[in-house]
Amino acid sequence: MAVTRLLKAALGALLLCTFSCIASVLPSDRADVMYHSYSGGGVSIDGPAVMLRSKVAQDFSVAGYYYIDTVSGASIDVVATASAYSEERTEKHLGVDYLAGNSLISTNFSTSDENDYHAKTITFGISHDTFGGLTTLNLQTGLGDDEVGKNGDINFKEQVRRYNYKLGLTQILTTNWIAALNIQFDLDEGFLNNPYRQVRFKDPTAALGYSYQAEIYPRTRNSSAVSLVNKYYLPYRAAIGLSVRHYQDSWDISANDVELEYVHPLGKDWTFEGKVRYYQQTEASFYKDLFEYANELNFMARDKELSDFSNVTAGLGVSYKLPSYGIFSRQLQPEMTVQWDHIIFNYNNFRNVTDRTSAAGAEPLYQLDANVVRAFVSLYF
Repeated sequence: MAVTRLLKAALGALLLCTFSCIASVLPSDRADVMYHSYSGGGVSIDGPAVMLRSKVAQDFSVAGYYYIDTVSGASIDVVATASAYSEERTEKHLGVDYLAGNSLISTNFSTSDENDYHAKTITFGISHDTFGGLTTLNLQTGLGDDEVGKNGDINFKEQVRRYNYKLGLTQILTTNWIAALNIQFDLDEGFLNNPYRQVRFKDPTAALGYSYQAEIYPRTRNSSAVSLVNKYYLPYRAAIGLSVRHYQDSWDISANDVELEYVHPLGKDWTFEGKVRYYQQTEASFYKDLFEYANELNFMARDKELSDFSNVTAGLGVSYKLPSYGIFSRQLQPEMTVQWDHIIFNYNNFRNVTDRTSAAGAEPLYQLDANVVRAFVSLYF
């Protein structure tokens, strides 16, 4: 099925940073080669990515990337009802930016393909500078069209439509302090669950004290999120950042996270960074680790990502600028970066069913440690 949301978020953030842009200025020309790796909970995900952005005219810039995930192993969900698996996901992206006065207009199209999941997404956005460049307004809308399949069942075919709307306001408050307020709305409809995942319910006739049935999800999900990002530049060229975010959806999940980061340059060539992030969410209204009986509710889920859980992330990163050199009348500036995150998940009502020594519903609560590594070489030109 789809790659875990954890890795998508971690690596998606990196790609967004790579292709991010500011109104009134086209993004820098650059090429990147990246290797990413995730390991945790019995699952390994890794692969390469190649990214390129270049101006094609004074007011136009084109960006693209090609990204591969190789997924192998068996998560706690798979171990309970199936065997380990291996699959590959490829993602392609093409984006165009147009600079018109104080506005930057962007259009992006991406596709993601797995053997049982195919997704297409198109986004349109505009950023506009005002008040002498002190204030930037960002607007973006996106449409996703996904096709869900199921290995071993050629007749299984479901659709998912995704709509998202983003509003952002960035303000330079002082010469050292910049803040951004971001609001996002997502509307999803269609087949929103995993066709392989099952829920368990009490069954006195079963050897383990419980049996399994397929998950049943609502066909719609609406969510909203608001975040406040602060960056403060310190007198000795370093910077500190504080971000807070709140999320709420129609499945009764409420989540909050806060992140503190510090960036410190050393000399002209080295940059070190560190961060700490805490995330906590409540469970979905139709989630249970163990249901009382089959078909207890109209909707039933046992996805640990819909449970009550929290996680703590500690991250470190280092960048080094290699000596620049000229070729074909261009000055090239290479840079190497390595980033590592260690994440600890604590689930408050999702239990480890691989522990066969405890009674049904009394198994130890599940805990997961994960490591995410990104290593890439960037070439600015």
